[in-house]
Amino acid sequence: MRDEIESPCIKICIVHPAERICTGCLRSLDEIGSWSRMTPEERRAIIAALPERAASLKQRRGGRAARLARAGKQPL
Repeated sequence: MRDEIESPCIKICIVHPAERICTGCLRSLDEIGSWSRMTPEERRAIIAALPERAASLKQRRGGRAARLARAGKQPL
């Protein structure tokens, strides 16, 4: 068994359209693709940054009410 930092992947791979990061593990596509070639220090730095990234995904766009407001209609 290799002595390395495990991937934060949780097998929920959906890329956020605006942030361009995986909503499951919070890594960028470049980080995911190069994970196996990174040094342990590089991986630790990314893992340390993940909690900060989560906050950018928690903002909601407004759902149905926002769509109706943009269209000039009142929600039911």
